[in-house]
Amino acid sequence: MPLFRKKEQPGAEVDFTKLPRHVAIIMDGNGRWAKKRGLPRTAGHAAGAETFRTIATYCKEIGLDYLTVYAFSTENWKRPQEEVSAIMGLLKKYLLEAIGRMERDKVKMEFFGDLSPLTPELRELCERTREISSHYDGCQVNICLNYGGRDELLRGAMVYARDCLDGKADPNHLTEEQFSGYLFSRGVPDPDLIIRPSGELRLSNFLLWQSAYAEFYFTDVLWPDFSKEELLRAIAAYQGRSRRFGGV
Repeated sequence: MPLFRKKEQPGAEVDFTKLPRHVAIIMDGNGRWAKKRGLPRTAGHAAGAETFRTIATYCKEIGLDYLTVYAFSTENWKRPQEEVSAIMGLLKKYLLEAIGRMERDKVKMEFFGDLSPLTPELRELCERTREISSHYDGCQVNICLNYGGRDELLRGAMVYARDCLDGKADPNHLTEEQFSGYLFSRGVPDPDLIIRPSGELRLSNFLLWQSAYAEFYFTDVLWPDFSKEELLRAIAAYQGRSRRFGGV
């Protein structure tokens, strides 16, 4: 496949034969996008949901194996109830539409996080989405809901401790690979590239274990304005780096 050259920025090239296997995105900046336009924060989340739909579809089109997005963190419950309700409403709308289009789009979907605080209706929709798409091949989209990296590690440690007490695990022979099997992301390779729009320069409790050797790409573009071209710019930056994983 030929290189892609982005017209707006000559020299930004993507080799589609050497794409990262797993891209993760912190979808940040919805509220600021809305504020700049004099709109309520809920309008920013609605615009961000459309951007997610566009980017997820494009990731499948170009052949990415995995896309993981930070949709709602364990800390986001602290936001105003109106905003939380709007986000959950958008999630319901997206899942209903996704279920209706799954046979056409064939995108496999998974969910990372503790779904128990969600409404029974939302939990059922998540499970239906997961079940319907389980037999699809190609791009897998992982949606992090009520997810926090520290929470994930604590939960994994507690399950591992119970397995040790039950004789199912040996505390003297634990490996990184074995412990990864206790995380929400079990079976999914670590992200190669983590993208954070909005100008913030932090992980915000996202994929703490999995990001140990990820490459990072930060941009001032707010998430609702994040485009296919911006994704390709991030991938081009990733492809220009040398990944040594602690070696030379």
